[in-house]
Amino acid sequence: MKMEKPLKWLALCSTFFVYSGSFAQTTVSGAGASFPAPLYQRWAQDFNKASGVQISYQSVGSGAGVKQFTQELVDFGGSDAAMTDAELAKVKRGAVLLPVTAGSIVLAYNLPGVPDLKLSRQAYVDIFLGKITKWNDPAIAKSNAGVTLPDLPITVATRSDGSGTTFVFTKHLSAISPEFNEKVGTDKAVTWPVGVAGKGNDGVTNLIKQNAGAVGYIEYGYADLNKLATAALENKAGKFIKATPESGASTLANVELPANLRVWPEDPKGESDYPIATFTWLMVYKQYPDANKMKAIKDFVTYGIGEGQKVASTLGYIPLPDAVVKKVQAALVEVK
Repeated sequence: MKMEKPLKWLALCSTFFVYSGSFAQTTVSGAGASFPAPLYQRWAQDFNKASGVQISYQSVGSGAGVKQFTQELVDFGGSDAAMTDAELAKVKRGAVLLPVTAGSIVLAYNLPGVPDLKLSRQAYVDIFLGKITKWNDPAIAKSNAGVTLPDLPITVATRSDGSGTTFVFTKHLSAISPEFNEKVGTDKAVTWPVGVAGKGNDGVTNLIKQNAGAVGYIEYGYADLNKLATAALENKAGKFIKATPESGASTLANVELPANLRVWPEDPKGESDYPIATFTWLMVYKQYPDANKMKAIKDFVTYGIGEGQKVASTLGYIPLPDAVVKKVQAALVEVK
């Protein structure tokens, strides 16, 4: 009789360790957007330490991420351009889009002797249209009184791959410029009138670092990590705003997520809003044949939108508003 409780306890422990060991051997693979890759990879490391689950995430770009997810080559995907209804219809196991973090897209530049730069809305549109080709152009000088701008050609750096960063950036440019919308438009991959192209946010970052006079669009965290100068951009209210976690949070604070959890603040109107900030989405299946893998993914997402938000700002990302976290938690119920 004295051994009954210890034996029951040992049986329970045995059951727990069998389950825990099985779960710990679970491996989960993901691929997609380079925009959130540093954060996802950090979450994967921390989650692995806590659970033993191996999460891998390959930074291949949003376009390739959507393709691999649709073809069921990965267990989850990542995209800054949330899948369209047409793309979702092609996913045989069904898909749930989860905005799990957010960030700002900056115009990083390599301009020796110019640590601070302001770019008006018309100026940065015209740079990417190829209409402004020198850094001392009057349209740039007008917003930078007292700054000596060099007589240096502008090298525009863009993305070579299908990119959610490109989608969000061109969506903003199209919203503020009818000319850009007509000549270039909005998509994950566009035909730029000017520039050189690199793969991923890291590829564009390297182009900017290696070329004096270069300017390109990248996620804020990449610029911060590589100590690249970033321009203050003129917002809809006419204020020149630098990208910071605070100015990005200001942009997203009043964004109301619809039922499908897809939204882009194309041209935010607040005086303190940074003009180009966006959510980025994890794409997960509604159905997983492997129960351990399903649990691992749901636990990973839960970790990311919970404890993982604490490291977001240290890597240059914008922590999610509480209202968004609650909607993601509700959406996770669909994953079975």
